[in-house]
Amino acid sequence: QVQLVESGGGLVQAGGSLRLSCAASGRTFSSGVMGWFRQAPGKEREFVAAIRGNDGRPLYADSVKGRFTISRDNAKNTVYLQMNSLKPEDTAVYYCAATMFYTLVVYTTGYDYWGQGTQVTVSS
Repeated sequence: QVQLVESGGGLVQAGGSLRLSCAASGRTFSSGVMGWFRQAPGKEREFVAAIRGNDGRPLYADSVKGRFTISRDNAKNTVYLQMNSLKPEDTAVYYCAATMFYTLVVYTTGYDYWGQGTQVTVSS
């Protein structure tokens, strides 16, 4: 059974930083794609960032470029999201996602496995 478990969420002031982690078990995603999405209250789930396993190529949403950095440790089957210069509009539940396919995609339907989510709240 595949499981994705997120950690690292919390409450932070605007301008602060948080680092999210997502550990996968039950399947290795070293040649696939792992990513992050987020969902704010009353809004649809949106793409944040993704990273390809075979070459580490990242992809970011325009709203987080220059502030967030995605990385992964294939040996640990884990993906990270370093979030800097956080803004109140970054407040959301952040979800980890993974797929065995190697194509970077921004759609939720492109991912087969999902974590339960971790809350990130940025106060002004």
